[in-house]
Amino acid sequence: MKKIGIVGAGFSGAVIAHELAQAGHAVDVFETRSHVAGNCHTERDGETGVMVHVYGPHIFHTSSERVWNYIRQFDEFMPFTNRVKAIARGRVFSLPINLLTINQFFGKTFNPEQAQAFLESVADKSIDEPQTFEEQALRFVGRDLYDAFFKGYTVKQWGMHPSELPASILRRLPVRFNYDDNYYASTYQGMPRRGYTHIVQRMLDHSDIALHLGTGFARSMAKEYDHVFYSGPIDAWFGYPEGRLGYRTLDFVTERHTGDYQGNPVINYCDQDIPWTRISEHKHFSAWETHENTLIFKEYSRFCEENDTPYYPIQLAQEKSQLKHYIALANHERNVTFVGRLGTYRYLDMHVTIGEALDAAQRFLATRSHDAPMPAFVVNPLG
Repeated sequence: MKKIGIVGAGFSGAVIAHELAQAGHAVDVFETRSHVAGNCHTERDGETGVMVHVYGPHIFHTSSERVWNYIRQFDEFMPFTNRVKAIARGRVFSLPINLLTINQFFGKTFNPEQAQAFLESVADKSIDEPQTFEEQALRFVGRDLYDAFFKGYTVKQWGMHPSELPASILRRLPVRFNYDDNYYASTYQGMPRRGYTHIVQRMLDHSDIALHLGTGFARSMAKEYDHVFYSGPIDAWFGYPEGRLGYRTLDFVTERHTGDYQGNPVINYCDQDIPWTRISEHKHFSAWETHENTLIFKEYSRFCEENDTPYYPIQLAQEKSQLKHYIALANHERNVTFVGRLGTYRYLDMHVTIGEALDAAQRFLATRSHDAPMPAFVVNPLG
């Protein structure tokens, strides 16, 4: 039996804790917040009874059968398809951009082949190898769709003009030449009946796991453990000698209304003169429940300050340079593995986080059986 310290009770920490406890190790989990599940934390609203995604919408989706089967051990997953709408220039459209979006926006009745040919005709073919977000959009969807759906929203979301952002950000946003308005292309998609916090609580409900809420973990405490898995911010572990890595954070303005506020879980607001990026209506995430009243979040993005909750790593040139220094420091640590979104400074969906945490636990168990060292990273943060 090894004594394991785990920093963070989000999905990374909870999965690793569960797997190692199941394998017979004693695990201490430290969480600075008063609750588990990290940014996936869910709780009932006292006024409406709605299950609230406290840190913004989280829709579970994956094409990994392994991850899908694993997560469903801890709660029943209800059918849910994420169908996002967007308001741009006073009209409502479907996202991601699909055949309906294109026909609505341009007042056409294109079939798939015609729509594809049309976008090719309006694309900026002078851009051979897009380097920026703006160039990527102009090259593949043209000026009109870029201005309507991407430009203003991106300025609000990232706090900078799309010409300052790398093209890789937009490569994650598909354009479809059919009427499929499912936001994700994943094989499996759903919502946990009892919420994400219930799942994490069940993961941590083990006689060999000791959970310490509202409790920090100092680097000096690592010597008390055979191994530490750290899912907090990698720069914080070292005391920020290279400065703080940059993140965007989110502010949520909560409103309660009667009935149905917007008829959809998520609506993006693409125009730059609307200060919020999107509105989420949480009762629509639990469509199997019935609530007379409703609760919405208006979402605002800004630069993350010292005491804010970090959401999206910025990952521009300055941040990547800082990250290289922190990776070098991490590789000199003994018996510490950096995991998760903050520990590797990457934007990770829940299913990726869970899959990587399972890999980390399995790697640890394999190294123990062969008396081999555990690496600082199971996944290279620089990809």
